Amino acid sequence: MKSIADIKAIRDKMQSQVFTREKTDDNITRIVVGMATCGIAAGARPVFNELVEQVAARGLHNVVVSRSGCLGMCKLEPIVEVFVPGEEKVTYVKVDAEKAKKIIEKHIVAGMVCTDYLVGEE
Repeated sequence: MKSIADIKAIRDKMQSQVFTREKTDDNITRIVVGMATCGIAAGARPVFNELVEQVAARGLHNVVVSRSGCLGMCKLEPIVEVFVPGEEKVTYVKVDAEKAKKIIEKHIVAGMVCTDYLVGEE
């Protein structure tokens, strides 16, 4: 059994994650994780969680992490799509938690696409 303080800490953490996922705006960078059965089976849940944690930890208020159904390339799951306003969509494949952290660090924060994680580069 967890203490009341533990439960409140979990609630506060989850509320900040829900807020992050619900934002919508034309100036918002969207990160979409394929979370259909194929994505979840391939490990998309830890990827999603890492992305949400990194966005929250870095205070990236202009970034939304959300879930999607099947993205159509099951053998390349987990798949993460990044939509930066004014730029073309970038699709990362075979993403794990460590790659998710690098995507935030290099692509979202520094503006450099992680070419090693793209289709054909995996």
